[in-house]
Amino acid sequence: MLIEFMQRGGLIMWPLLATSVVALSVVIDRLVFSVRGWMERRPDVVEQIFTKVEHGDVEGAIRIGHGSEDFVARTLVYGLQHRERSFANALLHAANTELKRFNQGLPVLDTIVTLAPLLGLLGTVTGMIRAFGLLGGKELEAPAVITGGIAEALLATAFGLTIAIMALIPLNYLTARLEEARHELEDASTRLELLLIGSSTTS
Repeated sequence: MLIEFMQRGGLIMWPLLATSVVALSVVIDRLVFSVRGWMERRPDVVEQIFTKVEHGDVEGAIRIGHGSEDFVARTLVYGLQHRERSFANALLHAANTELKRFNQGLPVLDTIVTLAPLLGLLGTVTGMIRAFGLLGGKELEAPAVITGGIAEALLATAFGLTIAIMALIPLNYLTARLEEARHELEDASTRLELLLIGSSTTS
């Protein structure tokens, strides 16, 4: 049934099918990553790191956050471990590393959202050219053949739009998760920097 459906839509349906498979693979991988990241969150560990730093116990803060699966805690620990060299740059490097993990796959989905409708439109245009090519000779006496060809050509556009719509929803969700992670890392880094400045001033 699938092969028959693909044949009715023309040759462009096969690239569209490949595009849909890639989109589905990326969506599943990113949703699994998102769920796992949510389950690994440890806000209590992050607060304990802040508490230790506030009391001047930086090494204790590193011990608490060391080995944590929480991406915010990992970033803070990396910054504290490299505070003697360049604390701000260390935090920035760690944050960018974490954000790259959140951003993986998003450019692919973004491309698919744009590409799939264009491929569908291309399939429709080529299908209609083929259908109107039947206008002549005996084919003119069978308008059902022409209208049927146009209907089949429109399948490509419908398929392309369906792929784009189904990819757009998870893309927006994952983009929101990326921005949320970015804000959390920025807030945590700023707070840690202020605490370090405060603890060094009091000491």
